[in-house]
Amino acid sequence: MASVLGTSTAILASRSLVSPSLKPAFPSISINPGQGYGRKLYGGIGIQGRKGRPQFHIAVTNVATEINSVEQAQKLAAKESQRPVFPFAAIVGQDEMKLCLLLNVIDPKIGGVMIMGDRGTGKSTTVRSLVDLLPEIRVVFGDPYNSDPEDPESMGIEVREKVVNGEELTITMTKINMVDLPLGATEDRVCGTIDIEKALTEGVKAFEPGLLAKANRGILYVDEVNLLDDHLVDVLLDSAASGWNTVEREGISISHPARFILIGSGNPEEGELRPQLLDRFGMHAQVGTVRDAELRVKIVEERARFDKNPKEFRDSYKAEQEKLQQQIASARSSLSSVQIDQDLKVKISKVCAELNVDGLRGDIVTNRAAKALAALKGRDIVIAEDIATVIPNCLRHRLRKDPLESIDSGLLVIEKFYEVFG
Repeated sequence: MASVLGTSTAILASRSLVSPSLKPAFPSISINPGQGYGRKLYGGIGIQGRKGRPQFHIAVTNVATEINSVEQAQKLAAKESQRPVFPFAAIVGQDEMKLCLLLNVIDPKIGGVMIMGDRGTGKSTTVRSLVDLLPEIRVVFGDPYNSDPEDPESMGIEVREKVVNGEELTITMTKINMVDLPLGATEDRVCGTIDIEKALTEGVKAFEPGLLAKANRGILYVDEVNLLDDHLVDVLLDSAASGWNTVEREGISISHPARFILIGSGNPEEGELRPQLLDRFGMHAQVGTVRDAELRVKIVEERARFDKNPKEFRDSYKAEQEKLQQQIASARSSLSSVQIDQDLKVKISKVCAELNVDGLRGDIVTNRAAKALAALKGRDIVIAEDIATVIPNCLRHRLRKDPLESIDSGLLVIEKFYEVFG
């Protein structure tokens, strides 16, 4: 034992005493953080000096009894340490992009937004400002997949087994997650991988969830999505298509729900997106540079105010933010009661057919987006004006590209809409 632990004893030479009694079996032992060590030791092994004098102060903690207070403290600390976010209500212009984002928050089944436009037009700022408006959802406490206690399709395997066995679930309210997917992320970090710590210390195979697990029932945001590596695009395509992420590696086979709103942004000058991934985005927003001189001055002034005193700037938009939150909450609750006439459904499908849109995803998304817009406006009936507002964003990116065509694809959709709807 002395030879095995000799190296650790030499490296971790300490200044304190070992606790007087250590039982041979306990869940975890961690070196006192006050001594500067965060490493855990397992198995009940105490390390002794040459003369039998203990060399380390080891504290045994019961994680189960302290999990509630620890998680609450972590949430509070995370909230206080967050970077200040530019308020959504303070974004000047870019109404098309803002509307697409709001409709996806109201109805996540629309399938996300692809935002393409010039650099420096506030694409990333607008998406990240959405965090403040995200509503709360019911989740199973302590579940890494944000499982829905009422929807078996959004439950992780462990939660589903508890439901089958008749065990009571602890339910809590939490805000919808927004997860950033960096361009340099590895496939292991995105999909999840084997938990190395448990494998080395406990000798068991355990799964460590990745970003797709964290994004379940939330938002997955990819900035500069057209620069994303192909292998990560394949992973996103697979998960977006099935709503589940399946991991097969190192002897682990596990599936978990991965239903998320996919939001991407990018500059078309830096490259086009693969058609397969482009089709997975429910809506497409085209963003242009503001040309009006007065609006440009206002944007510059608002940004300067925010940079000077973020807290004061956010407080000045607090009332508008709360009003927008209430609108979203009301629209989400009334969405199920919104109706669309059969005649309008037929005309939507006729537009899609005459534009030669591949597949039926365009029809489905247009119907959903029109209902969400009606709910946002406080109506329970969809009118033609709602469809005219959303149909270019739902179909623009699904049209077949003609390199010789100079007209914008969104205008083609509008022309066909007025032709069919009269």
